[in-house]
Amino acid sequence: MSGKVRKAVLPVAGLGTRVLPGAKVTPKEMLNVVDRPILSYIIEEGRAAGIEHFVFVTGRGKGAIEDYFDHHVELEAQLEAKGKLDILADIRRDLPKPGEMSFVRQMAPLGLGHAVWCARDIIGDEPFAVMLPDMLMMAEPGALAQATAAYDQVGGNIVVVEPAPEGQAHKYGIVALDGQKGRLNRMTGMVEKPAPGTEPSNLFISGRYVLQPEIFERLARHRKGAGGEIQLTDAMADLMADQAFHALEYEGTTYDCGDKLGLLRANVAYALRRPDLAEGARAMLKDLLGA
Repeated sequence: MSGKVRKAVLPVAGLGTRVLPGAKVTPKEMLNVVDRPILSYIIEEGRAAGIEHFVFVTGRGKGAIEDYFDHHVELEAQLEAKGKLDILADIRRDLPKPGEMSFVRQMAPLGLGHAVWCARDIIGDEPFAVMLPDMLMMAEPGALAQATAAYDQVGGNIVVVEPAPEGQAHKYGIVALDGQKGRLNRMTGMVEKPAPGTEPSNLFISGRYVLQPEIFERLARHRKGAGGEIQLTDAMADLMADQAFHALEYEGTTYDCGDKLGLLRANVAYALRRPDLAEGARAMLKDLLGA
């Protein structure tokens, strides 16, 4: 199977337990990084990679996501009447083109694999991306653009990876490689949270994938894995018997915004790269640290 990667699945049904109580009534994907929600950055990354259709897999209490990607008629009218056209343009920046976004419901929290499976009818019979929206990946070009470029080069399935922190590989899903030369290498397997000292590499599965539609056949079996959930990695391991998988060590920095310190770190990092905020942000940090 080959072809352009046009669609992306964004699993956004999770409860955000690691960032409670902030995610109690605000979806974790809608928490701010500087002055816009996390999802704004994810959509920007996807569009830059050529994604034409975003499929959100939502759950109860996630209506704010759909509302965000819609017109706020009263607000826009007020901004226009007051001549605040720069702010108006900013809030319209994320609005989708007609038909660019779809929303499907995951009725129960049965795992990432189940969430991806819920998008099967919209994805159809073509390769697609998966973007984990709590993993904010600062890179130029974007992480997904790097993944689709790798896909254009070798085809098959692409898994974006990065080095685990020293001594922490046993906490992650680690890839096994058929040799390691450069940043793009063929995978031979995946190990979920290997025992310390048994890791096949130090590269863990990050938040971006390019997958072939045959993954849905594996996910349809609804086999439960770690945590009693339907795991995407289990279906990928099954598919690896028939299709090539490559691990791409992307160039960039990942911020886990589903974690309180990760979200704080992302706010600081993105503020420091903003020309309009960087100087003030540095001064504030120096003041807070007493430096």
